[in-house]
Amino acid sequence: MRIFKPIVTFILIAYLAPMAMACAWWMSVDRPTSWRAADWSATGLLPAPTASPEATVHVLAARIGGFKGAFAVHSWIVVKEFGASSYTRYEKVGWGNPIRINRYPADATWYSNRPWIVTSISGQDAEAAIPKIVEAIASYPHSGRGDYRIWPGPNSNSFVAHILREVPELDAVLPPNAVGRDYLPNGRWIAMDRDGSDLHVTLAGLIGISAGLRSGLEIHFLGQTAGLDIRRPAVKIPAIGRIGLPGNLPK
Repeated sequence: MRIFKPIVTFILIAYLAPMAMACAWWMSVDRPTSWRAADWSATGLLPAPTASPEATVHVLAARIGGFKGAFAVHSWIVVKEFGASSYTRYEKVGWGNPIRINRYPADATWYSNRPWIVTSISGQDAEAAIPKIVEAIASYPHSGRGDYRIWPGPNSNSFVAHILREVPELDAVLPPNAVGRDYLPNGRWIAMDRDGSDLHVTLAGLIGISAGLRSGLEIHFLGQTAGLDIRRPAVKIPAIGRIGLPGNLPK
């Protein structure tokens, strides 16, 4: 029974303490009271699609609305093919047709919360990746009505994480507070990134690990992630996010 004490201590320090801190901070933030009162407009974070003819891909994330925003973010993916005059935004939501295309501007706020760029690629790298992204979106098994589950998944972050695993050219993982990112399609227990860089083991997204060149070492617990990124040195803190070098260093 001695093993339970260090486990409980680890959970308290690594997960519950950061979540309590995030909750206290979130309670001090001025937030919209409803979906209708929230801002969903473009932020100017991304350059105008006509600024350059080159192909681009961006993965973005922003805090979600309501009390859940203390602990979780929503993520989506934006692509622009070579010579295109507009972006195409893909994301999964919990209402209507789950896979939404261009429901909001590419870099819009999410429930009044400003997004940030998780990763970006451009030029020939993006041209090569876009067909694979489209294929990964089409093959995602939880794209029907009723396939969305806010916790532990499959949700918006499960969708984007699937694309990142299938398209290693994006060379990124979602933030540690992207709840649902560790839920594997069809409830699988184990998965490997397409290029073999990361191994993921999970029990329905509730508890598990990810390890490899891209993820570093992560321990997942009830949708939150604690871990270390070795290649791009950073600490991954539940509810709070990534502290250290950014995850989208220039390639």
